Amino acid sequence: MGERKVLNKYIPPDFDPSKIPRGKKKEGRVNNAMKVRMMLPMTVCCNTCGNFIVKGTKFNSRKEDAVGEEYLGLQIFRFFFRCNRCSQEISMKTDPKNSDYVVESGASRNFEPWREKDALEQEADEEREAEEEGDAMKALENRTAESKREMDIMAALDEMRSLSNRQAKVSSADALSAIHAKLDAERVAAEEAEEAKARAVFEEAQRASAGFVRRLESSSDDSDEDGKGKGLKGSGGGANKKPKTATAATGLFGGVFGGASAVVAKPKPKMVVVKAKPKPKPAAAPAAEEKKEDSDSGGGGGALAGLLGAYGSESPS
Repeated sequence: MGERKVLNKYIPPDFDPSKIPRGKKKEGRVNNAMKVRMMLPMTVCCNTCGNFIVKGTKFNSRKEDAVGEEYLGLQIFRFFFRCNRCSQEISMKTDPKNSDYVVESGASRNFEPWREKDALEQEADEEREAEEEGDAMKALENRTAESKREMDIMAALDEMRSLSNRQAKVSSADALSAIHAKLDAERVAAEEAEEAKARAVFEEAQRASAGFVRRLESSSDDSDEDGKGKGLKGSGGGANKKPKTATAATGLFGGVFGGASAVVAKPKPKMVVVKAKPKPKPAAAPAAEEKKEDSDSGGGGGALAGLLGAYGSESPS
């Protein structure tokens, strides 16, 4: 039992293979028919039920020799198997010329574009050979076009080789430096474009503001205005505050660049002083009002006499 799995077996020196008895063929076998298990080499569609049997499906088949069919001394075999849905018998045979299989009956092979492409190329080659067979000029033209096509292909290959060699010499640091340089150049160009645009806008604003003078407000002007306002309030004109001088809207980007811009100064309004109306006095203290009127009319002497009288009236008690 151990000698079943070895790779090398002992062959005695006096071994003669011709003395080995041959097995007898079974009687009743037609065309060397035998049962084999195989896998479907292509996808087929059953003509009876329309079932698709995909490539690689395993099944038991009957193999036999195709009588009278050979290709360069190679025997062509025929296989019979059944559909796994309707049990319809399907037959196919080998095609050693194209290294393929041909479906004979019971099913149809699915369309395969690569096989169609190969067939078209083969037809084109056969047509070309037929044209060149009796026309020497046509054969010369075809050879010239073929040589030109090969030269173009070789030139493209050389260019690709040179490009790959150049890329092989470039390190990662060089690639990063090139990328950074490109980004820096783009940033500088954007900054220069922005500066040029701002400069153009500023020049246009300067041309528009030619002949106008802008009044600059300072802290001293604000303090003077506050002082004048307080003086007016103390003199009874608190309701009339001095309005600030209104200035016109500055030109475009005037506040940004701080330069002279188009400003139109409005004339200052004249100051008008309005006296405040006296507040009405409460009616609950008439004696105090009469005393105040007496003091106002009598002056300082009347007030002194009133005090002496009050002192005299209090002394007897």
